[in-house]
Amino acid sequence: MTIYFYHSRDSYACFSNFSPHGFMLDDLYWPTSEHYFQAQKFIGTSHLEQIRLVKTPKDAAKMGRQRTRPLRSDWEQVKDDIMRKAVLCKFSTHADIREMLISTGDEEIVENSPIDYYWGCGGDGSGKNMLGIILMEVREILRVQ
Repeated sequence: MTIYFYHSRDSYACFSNFSPHGFMLDDLYWPTSEHYFQAQKFIGTSHLEQIRLVKTPKDAAKMGRQRTRPLRSDWEQVKDDIMRKAVLCKFSTHADIREMLISTGDEEIVENSPIDYYWGCGGDGSGKNMLGIILMEVREILRVQ
């Protein structure tokens, strides 16, 4: 069986970066993993704090995609590790969602995004599903802790 997630009403909505599971990371509180991920695109600038403080993860995502902001030059090289760090922290912080992730056993986890072919599976299923892969990696780390 494959576990699909995407919408906030899904059974596994907590797997989404938009889920309201905040955490402390880099000595700051982040309301969602989306806030953390998007802000890291602008580390060392005032944009980081602006994104951290916005009300919703949707707003954080929108701000992070604005190319009027100075995207860090190494972003393509570091984005997977940044996502992994955020997801691990989120699931390490919250026992309820940690248990839900571990309870998925060895099932494949897929972000069923119709538009994202990198983090999700994309509209035709041919996407890289990097968020799903990272969730499965984090599941393995948490399983042995």
